[in-house]
Amino acid sequence: MAEHVDEAVLREQPLGELVKELASQTSTLVRQELDLAKAEMTQKGKEAGAAGAMFGAAGVVALLGLIALTLMLIAALATGMDVWLAALIVTVAYLLVAGALALTGRARLRRAGPPVPEETIETVKEDVRWAKTLRQSGPR
Repeated sequence: MAEHVDEAVLREQPLGELVKELASQTSTLVRQELDLAKAEMTQKGKEAGAAGAMFGAAGVVALLGLIALTLMLIAALATGMDVWLAALIVTVAYLLVAGALALTGRARLRRAGPPVPEETIETVKEDVRWAKTLRQSGPR
């Protein structure tokens, strides 16, 4: 991330220039970290959106299950056991599909992880370690 800087060159520069250089590099580093956080949060948002779509699909299929259950009740009252049993089988099948979609959506949501820019946090920690090392090895 940081360029290798020759210690002899640093020792020859006035303190004001070093502070100005540090401020410039810090500003660049902060911008880069913000860009990384933005990219990471965009990716996590896409995963969460896909999980939401799975939950939506599960809702639609569950609604179809309720429609089939309604048809089953009507058929049971109107014609007798054979149609009723067929409607019950369709209802159970729809509800099993809805359950599978909901479980798949939950797994994708878990895979997306918490909405925290984990990679950015790690690179910031690395930058802090680098800055401490630079400070400790600098002129005293």
